[in-house]
Amino acid sequence: MPRIARMKVKGEPAVYHVITRTALDGFVLGDVEKDYLVNIMRHLSAIYFAEVLGFSAMGNHLHILVRMRPCEEYSDEEIRKRFKLYYGDDEEQELMEGQIPHFREKWANLSEYIKEIKQGFSRFYNKRHNRKGYFWSDRFKSVIVDNGETLINCLAYIDLNAVRAGIVKKPEKYRWCSLGYHIQTNNKEGFLSLDLGLIEFGIKDERERLRYYRRFVYEKGSLKGVKKERQKDFDIGRVDRFKYRTRYFSDSGVIGSKAYVERIYQAFKHHFTAKREKRPKVIEGLNGVYSLKGLSENR
Repeated sequence: MPRIARMKVKGEPAVYHVITRTALDGFVLGDVEKDYLVNIMRHLSAIYFAEVLGFSAMGNHLHILVRMRPCEEYSDEEIRKRFKLYYGDDEEQELMEGQIPHFREKWANLSEYIKEIKQGFSRFYNKRHNRKGYFWSDRFKSVIVDNGETLINCLAYIDLNAVRAGIVKKPEKYRWCSLGYHIQTNNKEGFLSLDLGLIEFGIKDERERLRYYRRFVYEKGSLKGVKKERQKDFDIGRVDRFKYRTRYFSDSGVIGSKAYVERIYQAFKHHFTAKREKRPKVIEGLNGVYSLKGLSENR
């Protein structure tokens, strides 16, 4: 059965939640491997038109929340500058004028960005462990994420991965997630963006933005006791979305406001084989947030 083409927005900035898993058994990403993976992401995000908002490198999978910017935003001079960064000290590599359109398209492409991360890491891992063959599973998953409340909720979900897995009690204690990277490295080399598309994040001072976001994560990641669960009749609420490995942030195709989900679906409806029109499905526990698919809970 042929694959459904990946949905990628063109001509405007778009945020994607990307999830990719290893093809190997067990938790094969140790501390050294995670450090290298973060370094690759940091390096390539300075070349590609990729604004990384968040990430979480776990023992057997990787989450990235990235805003891909359209190629039209970048001048020829910017392409030349990124070309030098791309090839480093390799003097044999020279950018020809006719190659500029190729690199402009390539560096705006989500699939190319993720492919380079995966390939670069695979070479490192195989050399380090004296092995050959595939490291990553064949295809990554991606969800198109709306700005505003949807985006910050998705980022908080990603940053709470290590907490849900029982590795740490506080997300900033885990240095291989975005909140940990912010706190432990002071956002080294300006790798991560704090432009989360919220009106409240119009604050220019990045320390104040980080404080706001950290408070948001703590509120969403707090635990509730049995008494409070009884009081709300064990209904799934906003906090619960971040305690469970909910499928909406990884399998929904598109997530955001009702209007945003409908607009993206109309642009990509030819990707789907079903004859019936899809309608945005409300996500219980997240006010005003919809998905393209109605999914069963996965706790």
